[in-house]
Amino acid sequence: MARPNRSHEKRAELMPVVAQAFSELGYRKATTAELASRCGVQENILYRLWADKKAMFTASIEYLFDGTMQVWQGLIDESAADPDGPTAAERILAYDAEHRGEKGFYRITFAALSETDDAEVKSALRSMYSRFTQFIEKEITEHRKGIGSRADALPEPWAVTWAILGLATAADIGREVGLLSAPKRRAMIAEVGRLLLEGLPTSK
Repeated sequence: MARPNRSHEKRAELMPVVAQAFSELGYRKATTAELASRCGVQENILYRLWADKKAMFTASIEYLFDGTMQVWQGLIDESAADPDGPTAAERILAYDAEHRGEKGFYRITFAALSETDDAEVKSALRSMYSRFTQFIEKEITEHRKGIGSRADALPEPWAVTWAILGLATAADIGREVGLLSAPKRRAMIAEVGRLLLEGLPTSK
C-alpha cells in the first residue's frame, strides 16, 4: 500500500514558524537555511513542501489572512449568538483595538509591499487585500442596517473600509517605529474606528 502524502499536514505544522521568520527578518534576509533551522528540518524538506522561498513567502501572506479570518469568524459567531449585543463589526473593532499587531505578522505585508515588482508576490498581496476589503465592507453594511436612515448620509462602505485599513496600518507603523504607545494604539483604533464605523456625515 502506498504511503499517504502528509505534505499538507507538514506545511500546516511548519507554516507558523515560517511566517514568524518572515515577519522578523523580512523576505530578503530570511534565507532558506535560516527557515529550515527554525523549523528544525533540512532545507530539502522545505523544498519538498514549497517550490522555493517565494512560495513560502506567499504562503505566509495566505497564512496571515487565514489566521485573521478565523478570529473574525469567531466574533461573527458570537454576534449571531447574541443579537442584542454588539454587532460583528463592533466586536471586530474592539478586538483589533486590543490585539492589533501582537504577533508582528503585519511585517509580512510590509515586506510584501516592497516586493510588488514581483508578479507572484503582488498577486498574493492583491488577493489578500481584496478579500479583506470585501469582508470588512460586508460587515460595515450589515452594521448600518441597525442605524436606519442616518446611513444614507454616510460615506460609502467601500470608502470607510479603506479608511479603517489605513487606520490599522497607521497603528502598525506607530508600533514599528515606536511613536505610538500601546494605550495610544488601543485608543486610536477604538475611538477613530468608532467614528469611521458610525460614519461622519457627507455633503451628498
